[in-house]
Order: sequence, then structure tokens, then C-alpha cells
Amino acid sequence: MVQRIIGGKRAATAKATSPAAPSAAPAVTRVQVDEGSEGQRLDNFLIKLLKGVPKTHVYRVIRSGEVRVNKGRAAADTRLSLGDEVRVPPVRVADRSAEPAVPAREFPVVFEDDHLIAVDKPAGVAVHGGSGVSFGVIEQLRQARPEAKFLELVHRLDKETSGLLLVAKKRSALTALQDQFRNRETGKTYAALVQGAWPASRKVIDVALHKFLTAEGERRVRTAAADDGRRSITLVKVAKKFDHFTLLDVTIKTGRTHQIRVHLAHEGHPIAGDEKYGDFALNKALSKGEAVPGHRFDRMFLHARRLRFEHPATGEVIELEAALPAECEDLLHALNS
Repeated sequence: MVQRIIGGKRAATAKATSPAAPSAAPAVTRVQVDEGSEGQRLDNFLIKLLKGVPKTHVYRVIRSGEVRVNKGRAAADTRLSLGDEVRVPPVRVADRSAEPAVPAREFPVVFEDDHLIAVDKPAGVAVHGGSGVSFGVIEQLRQARPEAKFLELVHRLDKETSGLLLVAKKRSALTALQDQFRNRETGKTYAALVQGAWPASRKVIDVALHKFLTAEGERRVRTAAADDGRRSITLVKVAKKFDHFTLLDVTIKTGRTHQIRVHLAHEGHPIAGDEKYGDFALNKALSKGEAVPGHRFDRMFLHARRLRFEHPATGEVIELEAALPAECEDLLHALNS
């Protein structure tokens, strides 16, 4: 049986506190592994625990034997069990007192049970902190649900992209769902409004992608020869044509960084409002209300609208849908006028 959900109600949730990070003052600490960290690798456990400590230093103290699990030496890939005691050596962490406090925030819930949450992420919100972003969906959700034992992102969405985002409430659900994403056993469909008239015959984009850093240290992606990048496949279907724009249904068979954005731009049809790979003159005209007279649009029109996966506990096929945000619907209505 397939369970198909459009919208949804919030269910009761549970959460317990994650292991507290040690004080910035150097001191030996001993942390007991709880349900939220059970099954995690030692290195990942420490990286999460010691926020602000370089990964190279984390691996150095593991190799030196200063980190102990149940009083014995352990390797970086040691899997932790419930109740294990981890000895953490004196490590000075970065002073985080100047960082803004993470606000508690709930997001629209499309589906929720004891194993996972599916939220409808708004555009302009990062999924997690890092790279100049103090906090994202996951940090705000944890603040809103301090009683939850475990909350972890299953996958990612670009900050500028809206739509369906999965959060695991149990480590078993996290690993099972991530395996599905890794093995391409999930169905993800995006709505994208692109510039120009997309040819209906162009249904498959099979172009390798290569990640690089700009001179300013910003992460970007470009198309590349097959031997210089990772194979990337995007399936495209025309949903509706407008004057000067086309609404597409886009499904990705590989999950590369910025894949949809780069592939569509490579084909000569960038996504409306895409500040990284789009048509900057068009974006400016959209934001000023000049491209579509009388209608301002100042975000990227890319929305994760449908997600299909097997429930990590029951095996039931779940189909979720998230309606287009109001600002996207309004733009389409204006284009129809």
C-alpha cells in the first residue's frame, strides 16, 4: 500500500538532550553515550561534541590515544554503543559567546510519526549552520523541541530552495533513509520556472559536474568533461509554457551539489531568480517588478514538491507533496494573465 500525503498534522514528539559540550576551559570530560549517539562513529561523535575544534585536531587526539572508550583506546571508526563512556581529553574550543542565540522555530509539518518528520522548508533558510550561517532548520527545530532524543537531517536542500525536507527522529531511521537516498531509491521531484521556451523533446540531461572554489572561497559547480567530473543525470518534463518562461517538473537521478541549477543553466534556460547560476539582468528585472509588470519576485523558483520513499520501520511506500509557496503561485498567476 502507498500512503500519499499532501499537507499534514503535527503529531506529538519526543526528544532528550544531546550530550553537553565540554566547557571551553581545558579539562578532561567523560561523556556517556545516549540513544541519540548510539551507533555513531567515534570521530563523528567527537566532531559534533567539540564544535569549534578543527577536525584535524580531533583525529590527532584519537590517534594519540587520549580519547578512550570504556577506558580503552579506540579508533576513529569505532561504533559507539548505548552506555559507553567516552573520555575526552582537555581541548580548547572556540569562544562561541559572541554568536547569536539559536531561536526556537517550528516549520510546517507535512508528515510526522515516531521515526521521522517531513517539513516544508521555506526559501531563504539554510538547513543547518556553517559557512557563514549561524543556524538553520535543524538547530531551530532542536531548540523548539528540547525534549527530543534525536533530530538529524536525512538530506539537504539549498538555502534558496523551498520544499520537502526529511528529519530523522531515530538513528535507525536516519541510516535507513540515507541508504535509500544514497542508492537512489527515493523519488524527488522539483518544480522549476526557467527562462525561455524549454524544448519538450529535451527530457534527459546527462552532463558531468565538477565542484570548485571561487577566488573568494565560495563553493560553486560547473559542467565538466566526463573524466573531469562526476556523472550527473537530470530528467525534465514540461509542466506548463508561458511567454518567455517554462514551468518544469524536474527529477534527479543523482544528487550532486547544485545539480538542477547548473544543468538547467547549461542548457540555456536558467532558473528564475537564481543568484548563482542565473541570468542576473532577468533576476533584477523580476525583483523590481519589470519582467512581469506589476509583480515583484525576489527568490529562486525551485521547490521540492514531491518525495517518495519507503518508511524506514514499516517498509510502506510514502508519497509526500508540498504545494507551491504563495509567492510562486502568485508569479504563475501573473504570467497567466
